Amino acid sequence: MNIRSLETFYWIAKLGSFRATGEKLYASQPTISARISGLEDELGVELFDRSGRSAVLTAKGRELLIYAEKILELHQELLEKVADPESIHGTIRLGVAETIAYTWLPKLIERINETYPAINLELDVDISVCLAEKLIKREIDIAFLIGDVRHEGFVTKHFCSYSLTWVASEKMTLPENPITLSALARTPIITYPRMSEPHTYIRSLIHPVGRSIQIHSSSSLSTIIRMTVDGMGVSALPREIVTSELESGKLRELEVEANVPDLVFNVAYMTAPGGHVVRAIADLSLALVASDNG
Repeated sequence: MNIRSLETFYWIAKLGSFRATGEKLYASQPTISARISGLEDELGVELFDRSGRSAVLTAKGRELLIYAEKILELHQELLEKVADPESIHGTIRLGVAETIAYTWLPKLIERINETYPAINLELDVDISVCLAEKLIKREIDIAFLIGDVRHEGFVTKHFCSYSLTWVASEKMTLPENPITLSALARTPIITYPRMSEPHTYIRSLIHPVGRSIQIHSSSSLSTIIRMTVDGMGVSALPREIVTSELESGKLRELEVEANVPDLVFNVAYMTAPGGHVVRAIADLSLALVASDNG
């Protein structure tokens, strides 16, 4: 009996699928099946009822799951206390909102490479709503996103916040400065995608003073920045991602009668036995932000 077989058994029990477990552990389905068959031969019992479409634990399988979780937790503790970080290998799937990709991600990748040189990273840049769904489906291991992942077995911790500043192109002629809400309502606005916090707040802010609001939205920050630089509308963006445009004069900051609330990002991950590296990388990211802000 080995840790890899127990880890495979644990994830099949949790995901209910040999195929999904193979994707999670980067192993072929025959390999996954062979590990479980070997475990069943060694124990002399059937662990899964394979008569249905999903993998359902037998009574003995449910008993084993209790011990498997304890053994994987103990193995995780051993790695934390004893193992050399350079000997820890595998693949971690990071899901990041584009704002984080623009700012913290390069430093985080550098720190992960320094601490865990044998770890491979897979990056998935997406909007926060999609990242939360992917995390719950176990399609990614760690998510840096806006909002909480309110689902059993997941941890969400505050990562960082960004103040939003209103900006416009030097090409754009605006009615007044500071800009009132009524004037803002007559100005095209470029913002984050529909259902995002900035989009929802801006619409609720402008709606009472302007019924026919023109709001252009995009899930791509680079597109939002380019449209704003081209003078297609004003935007409320983190200053950190438009520093070069502000310094070059392509964009200018505006005084607006109302501010948009800060973008608050969290790091979320699953608390699974054997998830030592996932938790360690999440903690590494929190320590990185704390040291830079401290």
